[in-house]
Amino acid sequence: MKKLKERWGIESNFGIIMILLVFSVTGSSALKIARPLLDYIGFTRNNFADDWYFSILYWTVRILIIFPIYQILLIIFGWLFGQFKFFWNFEKKMLSRLGLGFLFK
Repeated sequence: MKKLKERWGIESNFGIIMILLVFSVTGSSALKIARPLLDYIGFTRNNFADDWYFSILYWTVRILIIFPIYQILLIIFGWLFGQFKFFWNFEKKMLSRLGLGFLFK
């Protein structure tokens, strides 16, 4: 816990617990929200053949669709759990590493 506190700049154990809770709730929620959304637009596994390369294509596109949902939910849940500043900085750092830092300038 001490290393996480130093790395993330958090003073209390409660802050770390809140951050870990936000990560877990966001991941679960992103998947729960994405399923009906993908079904609504007709993006299901049944639309692809059973070959291995179609499986890779399906999962790649699915992850690319879920990624923005996760990012938005991370900020929302971070705000709800009182950790908005941490997650806003986390988002900016992660998106700049992915080459999307221009979004914040």
